[in-house]
Amino acid sequence: MPKRRIQGTVVSDKMEKTVVVRVDTITRHPLYHKVLRRHDRFKAHDEANEAIVGDRVVIEECRPLSRAKRWRVVEWVHRAERLS
Repeated sequence: MPKRRIQGTVVSDKMEKTVVVRVDTITRHPLYHKVLRRHDRFKAHDEANEAIVGDRVVIEECRPLSRAKRWRVVEWVHRAERLS
């Protein structure tokens, strides 16, 4: 069974080897058909501490790495502007 992969934006990089990734989803209400915008926040493992706020990344499910981390950063879709 393949592991789930989702794309999101890094919203926090304050922790060591961990980033918080926000994943936005757009869905339609089953009865009223109104378009709903939802988001989830996932903690993901970033081994090299490369990701910064604003990066678009792909994260993949993995075994539990800590109490909150069950995802791993696997690739960058778009890098945010680096200041230095």
